[in-house]
Amino acid sequence: MIGYMTIGTNDLEKAGKFYDELFSIIGAKRLMADDHIILWATNPGAGMFSVITPNDEQSATVGNGTMVAFAVDDLDTIKRMHAKVLALGGTDEGEPGPRGDDYNFGYARDLEGNKMAFYCMQK
Repeated sequence: MIGYMTIGTNDLEKAGKFYDELFSIIGAKRLMADDHIILWATNPGAGMFSVITPNDEQSATVGNGTMVAFAVDDLDTIKRMHAKVLALGGTDEGEPGPRGDDYNFGYARDLEGNKMAFYCMQK
């Protein structure tokens, strides 16, 4: 249903390197990049994630209540992605593990404070 999600950045190069490293865990690669935006996906036609410098040339800010959730295959991948965020300088927002009866989640923030979740159904 979702074609792509975009978050703002004040340092496109730094954000690009951060997400290149993070997404290497799930095999997502850059589909497009220029001096304004970078888009990643696991394959053409799949939902995409992007970072962009704001068109209005104002500073990018973190949305209060905004969060991007990345569906992954299993709890091990959640743990690896959460650990990668921390290793790359991001922050913890909730250790990986079960949430409710059916899901596993891990929460973190990137270098600019954007909140993300990694999740899967429990297996």
